[in-house]
Amino acid sequence: MRIGYLECFSGISGDMLLGALVDAGVSFALLEQTAATLNVGARLEMRKVTRGGIAATKVDVITPDESAHEVTHTHTHNETDHKHEHHSHEHHSHDAHTHEAHSHTAHSHPPARSLSTILAIIDAAPLTETVKSRSIRAFQLLGQAEAAIHSVPIETIHFHEVGAVDTIVDIVCAAAGCEALGVDRWLASSLNVGSGTVVCQHGTLPVPAPATLALLVDAPVYAAGPPMERVTPTGAAVLRMLDVYYAPLPAMRIKASGYGAGGRDTPGEPNLLRILVGETEAESQQAEESQSIAIIETVIDDSSPQLLSYVSDLLLASGAWDVYRVAVQMKKGRTGVQLTVLCRPDLVALLRDVIFRETTTIGLHWRVENKTALAREFLKVQTPWGDVQIKIARWPSGKVANASPEYEDCRLIAAQHALPLKQVMQEAMRVYAASEAKEA
Repeated sequence: MRIGYLECFSGISGDMLLGALVDAGVSFALLEQTAATLNVGARLEMRKVTRGGIAATKVDVITPDESAHEVTHTHTHNETDHKHEHHSHEHHSHDAHTHEAHSHTAHSHPPARSLSTILAIIDAAPLTETVKSRSIRAFQLLGQAEAAIHSVPIETIHFHEVGAVDTIVDIVCAAAGCEALGVDRWLASSLNVGSGTVVCQHGTLPVPAPATLALLVDAPVYAAGPPMERVTPTGAAVLRMLDVYYAPLPAMRIKASGYGAGGRDTPGEPNLLRILVGETEAESQQAEESQSIAIIETVIDDSSPQLLSYVSDLLLASGAWDVYRVAVQMKKGRTGVQLTVLCRPDLVALLRDVIFRETTTIGLHWRVENKTALAREFLKVQTPWGDVQIKIARWPSGKVANASPEYEDCRLIAAQHALPLKQVMQEAMRVYAASEAKEA
């Protein structure tokens, strides 16, 4: 099993994660392309810096407002100061921390965006389904947190800060970068959330900010080092969208590592996020094979197919492993649809509420069962038209049980090159089989 481990000894934010992903081997060009596909006028900048004497990668999102400032203002900057003070909550914490470094008054606050507007931006972009669903889930979680804090319906929430262009790019690029690593499961250390206060759109707030605290749920947290915000709302939302499990570093063989830098250098306490990517041993894989799975079911006879399709997408974006619908014959001759949701047991309450809120059902049942799955890994192969990921399932002995090309990769290539989908999938498997035979 391929594990991604996040060491959050100085917290986590969107820009820190992007830097760590690039430092661990994710193509910066992939992140640049992802940012461009969102069509929001933003671009990425990357540079090498040091934090506490450790070399790291710093990735910044440059928004249209900031690009304009580059033409009319001269900034002096090095690895310890930030070029611009962003208006998103994300960059107030890790890239500014104070207002002294920025004397401009020409900035206006970014436009407020509703959740539906942000989801439409993500949905319209040519992204893989995994990237879309993870990004959508992150913003839905942010919306739910804000709605709960202010005691208002989620439909009325407007994202003055976390909905800013730079944070949309942070979250979507993080989802794309994490997918590119081909990790089967994400783990993290306890979170250093920081201390003190942070200035944002709503005024001066305690650290961790209320939205961050709401998103962290039962994550293990502590505070250490100089007063500053170390886990931002964006960072907390990314942890949730990855379904991170908090645990000590497991036994694994390290294949890659990377350091992502925050904007501020804190001598003696590196302001960094570290990613470790590795493979667990066969014994560890076997221990992970059996796990609990929750099954939620309800039968509905008065909803349209379009509505149920929407609800299924919403459940997946909210963390469900799978959602499926089956036509059933009910009492008194009525035809209905059985909606079944598979998820982690700790998500039952959240997904139950989604079903009650979005459908007409007034009752459902759920249970917990055991799930057994083969260990999975991903291998990228190169076809004449582009790269395709191959999903490989292995027996505990390490022998390949099954291998198949990723549908979304093949679908995009087929559409871009006007090719039959089956031809792309067959070619990807031919290349994979040839590479396996060569290694044997």
